Amino acid sequence: MAIRRGILLLIFSLLMGVGAAWVANNWVTLRMLSNAEANVNSDNIIVAAMEIPYGAKVETQHLRMIEMPAGSAPEGSIEDPAEIEGRVATVTVMRGEILLENRFAEHLSGSTLSAIVSPNMRAVTVRVDDVVGVAGFLLPGNRVDVVASRKVKTRAVADIILSDLKVLAVDQTTSTDKNEPIIVRAVTLEMLPEQAIDLVKARQEGKIQLTLRNPLDKGQYQEPELEPAPAPVAEAVKVAAVKPRPRPVSQKVTIIRGTSVSTVKQSQ
Repeated sequence: MAIRRGILLLIFSLLMGVGAAWVANNWVTLRMLSNAEANVNSDNIIVAAMEIPYGAKVETQHLRMIEMPAGSAPEGSIEDPAEIEGRVATVTVMRGEILLENRFAEHLSGSTLSAIVSPNMRAVTVRVDDVVGVAGFLLPGNRVDVVASRKVKTRAVADIILSDLKVLAVDQTTSTDKNEPIIVRAVTLEMLPEQAIDLVKARQEGKIQLTLRNPLDKGQYQEPELEPAPAPVAEAVKVAAVKPRPRPVSQKVTIIRGTSVSTVKQSQ
């Protein structure tokens, strides 16, 4: 009897083991299928592993890969790290931000500054001091206006010749990680070629001054219209009163010559 019971327990144990193995196999298979389906229905997107400053060259340590549901990635996102490494950031990219192609420029050769200059634009460096450079508060990414002053005879004339120019660099720095004012000797501005010509002319004719703009202000300066001068009032012509000339007074003179007497009239 005991032997029979032992055989039954052994068979029952074998059946339980086979059942457990079957359940485990099904569970693993389902997990693998779900992961495979998830991989099929997801995209690998590159994000910033750390902050990428403006004007910095992208390196491997700046990049991190994440998965997103298929079709949910924004337009212009990057999937291959080789497509972004070596490019230069044209804006500051925060940690965890999805990397987009239009925020990075190709860096073929030369300095990184040449890579962040927009197409059809030019970088012009202006020598400044603590006054012209807005007391050191100019930083890369700021927007400025250029005021030119010159002397015309004995009068000083000042005009805003350029508006809403982007500051590319201060001295030899293109990074925006500093917030404290720094007195610099040169500021590099981005402008059109014809604007560069106007700036050079203004520097030769007189002095220039940079004015810091609010980044949200996109308006252009317009000179106020001068009110027309009032028409001159015609003055009444004063006619001097003409005094009548006095009539000459006639006088009679009697001339006596011997026995001859004659009278002569004289006028005054």
